[in-house]
Amino acid sequence: MGFAPNYAFLMVGRFVAGIGVGFACVIAPVYTAEVSPASSRGFLTSFPEVFINAGILLGYVSNYAFSTLPLHLGWRVMLGIGAVPSVFLAVAVLAMPESPRWLVLQGRLGDAKKVLDKISDSKEEALLRLADIKEAAGIPPECNDDVVAVPKRSHGEGVWRDLILHPTSTVRHILIAGVGIQFFQQTSGIAAVVLYSPKIFEKAGITSQSHKLLATVSVGFVKIVFILVATFLLDRIGRRPLLLTSVGGMILSLASLGMALTIIDHSDTKLYWAIALAVASVLAFVATFSIGMGPITMVYNSEIFPLRLRAQGTSIGVAVNRVMSGTILMTFLSFSKAITIGGVFFFFMGVATAGWVFFYTLLPETQGKTLEEMQDLFGTFFWWRSTMKELEKEQAS
Repeated sequence: MGFAPNYAFLMVGRFVAGIGVGFACVIAPVYTAEVSPASSRGFLTSFPEVFINAGILLGYVSNYAFSTLPLHLGWRVMLGIGAVPSVFLAVAVLAMPESPRWLVLQGRLGDAKKVLDKISDSKEEALLRLADIKEAAGIPPECNDDVVAVPKRSHGEGVWRDLILHPTSTVRHILIAGVGIQFFQQTSGIAAVVLYSPKIFEKAGITSQSHKLLATVSVGFVKIVFILVATFLLDRIGRRPLLLTSVGGMILSLASLGMALTIIDHSDTKLYWAIALAVASVLAFVATFSIGMGPITMVYNSEIFPLRLRAQGTSIGVAVNRVMSGTILMTFLSFSKAITIGGVFFFFMGVATAGWVFFYTLLPETQGKTLEEMQDLFGTFFWWRSTMKELEKEQAS
């Protein structure tokens, strides 16, 4: 893209880069979830989100630095500089071990055991993880050969049928949860706030270019700081409490942002308190999103699907995420003209409220569970029904 001689070449480069980003959005969380021990899976699987936002922040800063270059050169450097981390990533991938779960699905038990020995906390844990993976893949537990024949269904036959056309109640619940969390992550407005923050600040009354840039950089800084905080909390307090608290904070900050922008819209004078409230609300929204909804979406979506359905299930969730992100970004300006910019954020608040109800009723806690144990958490429309049945069984016994 940096060396593009014309617009068509630039668009082809953007298309190819988009495919690469799409692959990464699916592979990074799934791979991380599959190589991580259950005790630290939340911490490690949230890292892709951490570094995505670190990249966004670096993009803000580097674009500001390159904005002083001549116009014909500045945009080329802004786009071309992205090749540098891509080269480092390409080299680093060569040193990464294959997912042990994928190796088991190919019947390569010996290779899977070697990888598990390296990434587990102890030899005993490696053996337990291997036994769980073998059971999920349909391989007899007594089979200890280095290479075995795996049942055909484990290679991917009938995956789309079992996932979409004729799913069990457990798989249906998992798919609804995985797609739902991706849907609500984007339709609650985060992409609009991050990408259009300069326009939001301008609408709020900040007209100075330097002040708008400073406010935009602060959005990126707050986002990455609170995602880092979330990485240390995911495996300590669990997904559900963090997610519900996060969405609750998003609802409140969206309400205050919508109110502040509506007041500014209807005022003939410059209200500094309303401007301050709008800026604070944007930062609060980004902070509350980043401490829960942001990292948990990828963590949750990559860990709940059964072994043989994980790649396809996760890809459906990511596809919904990207489609809704694009829809929000393409309609935000037209939508804000139709119902005012304050009205848009009241709409996002309504979506976030619906998301909170969805998460409370349909998303069980997955903290500390192995990937092979996830299916035991799903299967009923409301998660607490299965919990109550378990309690009744314990009381009866």
